[in-house]
Amino acid sequence: MNTLRDPLITMDENLRVVTVNRSFYTFFKAKPENTAGRQIFELGNRQWDIHELRELLQHTRFDDYMVEHDFADIGRRIMRLNARQVEQAEGKKRIVLLTMEDITKRADKLEIAKEELAFQNKERDERADELAIAKEEKGKRADELAIAKGEKGKRADELAIAKKEKGKRADELAIAKKEKGKRADELVIANKELAFQNKEKDKRADELLIANKEKELLLLKLKRAASVFSHAHEGIMITDATATITEVNDTFIQMTGYTSEEVLGENPRMLQSGRHSSEFYVEMWTTLLSQDHWSGEVWNRRKNGDVYPEMLTISAVKNAAGLVQHYVSLCTDITTMKVYQEQLEHVAHYDVLTDLPNRVLLADRLSHAIALCQRREQSLGVAFMDLDGFKEVNDNYGHNVGDELLITVSQRMKAALREGDTLARIGGDEFIAVMVDLDNIEEITPILERLLQAASDPVTIGNDVMQVSASIGVTLYPQDGSDADQLIRHADQAMYGAKQTGKNRYRLFDTALANASKMQLESISDIRSALYSREFVLYYQPKVNMRTGAVIGVEALIRWQHPERGLVPPLEFLPVIEGQAISLELGEWVISSSLSQISQWQSIGVNLPISVNISGYQLQQGNFAIRVAALLAAHPEVNPNCLELEILETSALHDISKVSATMNACHKLGVRFALDDFGTGYSSLTHLRRLPAQLIKIDQSFVSDMLEDTDDCAIVEGVIGLAKAFRRDVIAEGVETIDHGLALLQLGCELAQGYGIARPMPGADIPQWVSHWKADDSWPAWELIKDNRTWPNKV
Repeated sequence: MNTLRDPLITMDENLRVVTVNRSFYTFFKAKPENTAGRQIFELGNRQWDIHELRELLQHTRFDDYMVEHDFADIGRRIMRLNARQVEQAEGKKRIVLLTMEDITKRADKLEIAKEELAFQNKERDERADELAIAKEEKGKRADELAIAKGEKGKRADELAIAKKEKGKRADELAIAKKEKGKRADELVIANKELAFQNKEKDKRADELLIANKEKELLLLKLKRAASVFSHAHEGIMITDATATITEVNDTFIQMTGYTSEEVLGENPRMLQSGRHSSEFYVEMWTTLLSQDHWSGEVWNRRKNGDVYPEMLTISAVKNAAGLVQHYVSLCTDITTMKVYQEQLEHVAHYDVLTDLPNRVLLADRLSHAIALCQRREQSLGVAFMDLDGFKEVNDNYGHNVGDELLITVSQRMKAALREGDTLARIGGDEFIAVMVDLDNIEEITPILERLLQAASDPVTIGNDVMQVSASIGVTLYPQDGSDADQLIRHADQAMYGAKQTGKNRYRLFDTALANASKMQLESISDIRSALYSREFVLYYQPKVNMRTGAVIGVEALIRWQHPERGLVPPLEFLPVIEGQAISLELGEWVISSSLSQISQWQSIGVNLPISVNISGYQLQQGNFAIRVAALLAAHPEVNPNCLELEILETSALHDISKVSATMNACHKLGVRFALDDFGTGYSSLTHLRRLPAQLIKIDQSFVSDMLEDTDDCAIVEGVIGLAKAFRRDVIAEGVETIDHGLALLQLGCELAQGYGIARPMPGADIPQWVSHWKADDSWPAWELIKDNRTWPNKV
C-alpha cells in the first residue's frame, strides 16, 4: 500500500477506517491517531462527510466517479474515486477498498480548453453569419442588376466596394486569429508568471521559516545571557552612553548593599570612596574613550559606608555606526585577597617567632639607611650577632624553651638600641642590628656594650634559669664602602673573629685587610678573557613532578672551568659583573648554549625545556626582545616554548611597565617566564598581576628549613596559596630529602628541584639520568601516608 502514489483507504463493513497508506497522510495532512478506527465521514472534523460519497458507498462498486470538494487543510480538490468490496479469507468480513486520485490540475486544464473551444466556435458562428449576410447581399445585388441594367456601372462600383469590404472583413478575421494566438501566448506567459509567483511564495515561506528559527535562536541566546547576568559571581553594572545606570545584577546588589531601585538612574560616582584623586578618574575615562575598555583596582564605598577594594573592568558597547550605546562594568570584591596579601606581606617581612624584621625587611631598611647616610654625610653601623651557648639550651631544655629564650633575648636587645635603629632576626640564633645617624665611631661603643649585656643577662623560664651571651661582628659605613649585602658579609666575618677570640665580645671588621685579600678572580678583565677562551660551561639541574614522576625540564646553571682553581660556582664571579656590559655578553652566551643543547637532545629523542636565569640588568635592556628573537632565529629547529627565562621579582621594581612590555614581546615569540626566588623580595600582588610569568619559584632558603622552622614553612604555604589564587604554576627549589617532597605535596606543590632529586650535571649526562630516574614511592602515594606525618604549622 505504501508504494502507491495515490491515497488509499480500507474500511470495514461499517465504513470505519482499517488502514491507510502513507500517501493518504501526506496528501491530506492527517495523523494516524486521528484516522484509524474512525468512520470515514468523521475524518478531519467531518470534512469527509460528503453527500455524494455517502450515496456512492452504499453501492458495492463504482469506478471513476468525480467529486469536487473544498477540504479544510488542503483546499479545493477534484478527486476521482474508485471503490470495490474485497473478499478476505474464509471466516473474515469483507472490506471496502477506496482509492483516490487528485485530478484537480487536469480538470482545470480541461475547463480552460473547453472555454477556448467555446470561444473558437463562437468566432466560427459569427463568421458563418457574416458569410450568410454576404450571400444575401450578393443575391440582392444580382436582382437589382437584372432589374436595372442601366445602373450596371453603379452596382459594379458597389460590388467592388462590397468586395473591398469583404477583403476588409477577411483582414479583420486574420487579425482576430492573430489576436487569438496572442491571447494563447499571453495565457502561456500568465501560467509562467503564476508558476514564478508560486515559486516566490514558496521561497518566502522558506525565508519565513528560517527567520522564525533565527528568532528562536536569538531568543535562546537572550535567555542564556539573562541567566548569565543574573547568576554571575561578578558584580555587573550597565549604563547608557551618558554613564547613567540602567541595570545591575544580584551580585552587584549584594556587594554594594544598594537595591536596584536606589542605583537605577544614578551615576556610578555614587560609589566613589574618596581614596582616588580626580586625576585617577580622568585617566580612567581617557583610556576608556580611546581604547573602549579599562581595567584596574578601585576602592569603592558600600551603602553602609565600608570602603572595599575591587577589580574593575569597563567596556564600551557600540552600535553598527560606531557610536557608544552602553558601558558594561564587571567587578570582583578582592577584600579577602587584600587581607591575605597583608598577612603574607607581614609573614614575608617579619619573623614569626620574635616579630622582628626578617632578612627581606632588613635589606630594605639597610639600603634606605645607606642612602640617608650619603645625603646627610653620616655613618652607620651593621652588627652581626650570634648567641653563644644557645645550642646547649635547645639540647638540654627542648625547642619550646629555646624559642622562649629567643623571644626574651630579642626583646632585651631591641630595647638596648636607640629609636630609629633596627634589630632583625635572620634565622636560628642570628641577629643583625643597624645603627644609624652616627656622627663618629665612638658613638657605637655604648650601643654594642648594651647589646652584649642584654644578651648575657640570665633568663628565667618556668623554674629554670639559663644564660647565653653574644659574639658580635661590626662594620661601619662609609668606611667600609660596600653595598648592603657586602656590609652584612663583612659583619659576619668579624663575628666569627669575635667567636674565635673568646665569645661574649664584639669585633670591628678590618677593611684594609679585606681589600688586600680580594682574589684576582673578581677582575672583570679575567671574566671577559674566560668568556673568549670558552672556559664557561653549563650544568643542568632536573625539575620534576613529584606526584606523576615526570621530568618536566632542567635549569641551566653556569660554572667557570678555571684552569687553576677548577670548577668555580657562579656566586664567586657573577656579582662582580652585575651591571657591566660583559654580563650582557655572558647572558646571551647562556641562552645560545641552552638552545644548542636543546637541539642536541632533540636529535637523540630527548625533549626537555631549559630555563635560563636572566639578570634584571639584561632584562631591562631596550633591545632584549630583539636579541632573544635573533638567538631563536639562529636555532630554527628549536621550538621557542622550550625556552623559559627566570627573572627575579626585583627586576621589575624600577619600571614595571617597561619590564611587562618586554616580557609580553618575548611571549609573542613563544618564550615563557618564571619568577625566581619568590618570597625573598616584595612578593607584590601587583607584580603577580602585571608580570606575565606563568611559573613561581619558591626560594630554597625557605624550603630547606621548612621542616624545622615554622616561619619558613608559613612562607612556603603562603607563596603556594598566592600562586593558586593567581592561577600560576609553582615549583620549589632546595628539595633536599624525601620528607621535603612530602611536605610540599601536602601543601599543594607538585613541582620541585634540588639535591634530593638530582645535583646539577653536564648536559651529556642528562639523557641517561632521565631514562633511569624514578620518583620515590612515597611521593605518588603521599595522600595515603600524610596522616602519619607531622610537619610544622599546617604542613
